[in-house]
Amino acid sequence: MSHHRPLAAIITTLLGATFGGVLLWRAYRARRKRLPSIQRVAEPLAGPLPVDLPPADDNDGRRPIQKEFKAAECQTSHVASPVRIAVSERLLGVKLVLVSSQEEWQQLWPLMQKDLTVFPVLGLDCEWVTMKGRPTVVSLLQMATYSGLCVLVRLLAFYNRQQSFPLGLMEVLRDPHVLKAGVGCYEDGKRLTRDYGLSLSCTVDLRHLALRQKQASTSNGLSLKSLAADVLNVSLDKSPELRCSNWEADELTLEQVTYAAKDAQVSVALFLGLLGLQAEAGGISYAELAARCQGLLDVPFRGGVGDEDDDNGAERKCRTRNLSSLKSPESGDQQVPDPRKNNKKKPLGVGYSARKSPLYDNCFLHAPDGQPLCTCDKKKAKWYLDKGIGVLQSEDPFVVRLLFEPSGRPDSQQDYYLTAKENLCVVCGKADSYIRKNIVPHEYRRHFPSEMKDHNSHDILLLCTSCHAASNVHDGFFKQQLADEFAAPQGCEEGVRLMEDPERRRVRSAARALLTSAEGLPELRREELQAMIKSFFGVSAEREPTGEELQAAASLETRIFNEAYVPHGLKVVRAHGERGLRGLMELERRWRQHFLNAMRPKHLPPLWSVHHNHGKFLRKYGEDVPVKLT
Repeated sequence: MSHHRPLAAIITTLLGATFGGVLLWRAYRARRKRLPSIQRVAEPLAGPLPVDLPPADDNDGRRPIQKEFKAAECQTSHVASPVRIAVSERLLGVKLVLVSSQEEWQQLWPLMQKDLTVFPVLGLDCEWVTMKGRPTVVSLLQMATYSGLCVLVRLLAFYNRQQSFPLGLMEVLRDPHVLKAGVGCYEDGKRLTRDYGLSLSCTVDLRHLALRQKQASTSNGLSLKSLAADVLNVSLDKSPELRCSNWEADELTLEQVTYAAKDAQVSVALFLGLLGLQAEAGGISYAELAARCQGLLDVPFRGGVGDEDDDNGAERKCRTRNLSSLKSPESGDQQVPDPRKNNKKKPLGVGYSARKSPLYDNCFLHAPDGQPLCTCDKKKAKWYLDKGIGVLQSEDPFVVRLLFEPSGRPDSQQDYYLTAKENLCVVCGKADSYIRKNIVPHEYRRHFPSEMKDHNSHDILLLCTSCHAASNVHDGFFKQQLADEFAAPQGCEEGVRLMEDPERRRVRSAARALLTSAEGLPELRREELQAMIKSFFGVSAEREPTGEELQAAASLETRIFNEAYVPHGLKVVRAHGERGLRGLMELERRWRQHFLNAMRPKHLPPLWSVHHNHGKFLRKYGEDVPVKLT
């Protein structure tokens, strides 16, 4: 029997080891459950779901996200000290974290701070719903750093539990040295302030940046979905089921948090991509980033650009939530869209009034000897016929030969004004709706000398309403550039054209007080008010103001003309006019070149040039001609 004893000892040893392992595993699991928990989801990109996710919820068929997560695991989920900026695919693959308490925020805040020291920019977005009988409040705030670390803050968790927002959260939102990039982020900030008193500053709307960097196609729109596809080649799911889902649910689904996180992660990726920062090593300072976004900080987007089927525009989120998952159909409390209202977003250019008739009739005027002089519209050509100073040479094309010697003739037959022009958008070629575009805006041209204002149809082109609206957005950026370059703020030089005169305002208030409640005023105060009025009108100190004088004082106009007022356009033209005719031609050339660079027109009339008439001006007037601005 002795040969059985070693075998028994071995079995006893194995059983003891197994039992001890089970005890150790139970102790580890118990200790892990006592750690602070943070809701966590798997990587947003395609891949297998975590094996320990609970079974699918029978209510909506979606999988609820995993709840338990150690803080240490979060720290290992993103690169600590990246040398290069993550590309969009890598950025979208970073773990995301839900935060609904101060403790959870405190565990993540050091990681965000570390990222912000490298690139002080956050991709930002918000989600909200509108329920019947409840005010609209922001439900979810999404913030993503350059590394892709995305924090989803459940704002209602703080509001409902009456716990204060973390100090770090409030500070980073209002920090003027951390850029917040997104589509409609300025409007998101207004909502955060209205709903929770959270201040959001230093926002950059990606639509402004895309237009400035000329990396967006206006035909595709400027929504987040369109920009992600055009700039990053990333497809975003903007289905109504996700956009209009219940963002106030106790448990957000994996699809919801993935959708929300991608909006913020794509926003920061677009910001870096539009500025060409994807391949740069190391970090960049706030001053450098702000310089690249000059004129765009905290500026709401007013271009009206957006996809009809997307949620990124002036009002990007669902205005009404489908409550079918919360209430039974028999409850009668569902909200449905009003069929009388058109809920589609207006495309770019809506609201512009297109021309009712063609701009170019391509009629020709000839000199008495038959030399072509210029093209003109039919109304002008017929005027010469009606006045008896021209004769009809041809019906098609419509040609009128003048019976007098014109004041000037073209320098050559290769002249812009001799070419026939098509009635179509010079940018995209659209021929059924167009509007006149002043290449040099009127606020500058109106101050040019008369020699440069005559025969300026060269700088009036046709654009369709969509291209015209986009061109105006580009013009706004160039005007801001000129404003910064020549210290010529848009609007005026010092405040406003009409400014409030504090002395006249005091005199008016004094007169109204004496007229309405003189009897109830103390003697000393009444004398003080009368002295103020007498001093203003030059009345002797011995007599009291008459009733007519009091009425005149009570009716004083307190706004006076600001003598320091200099319109932006005039100041820019003056600065160029100091260099004479060449300076003004340079301003004209810059606006023409700006139009070419910004819009890249494909259908310009023949012989259109950025240097049009400049050589002619110099030959005719000389470089030293005195410039008289109007």
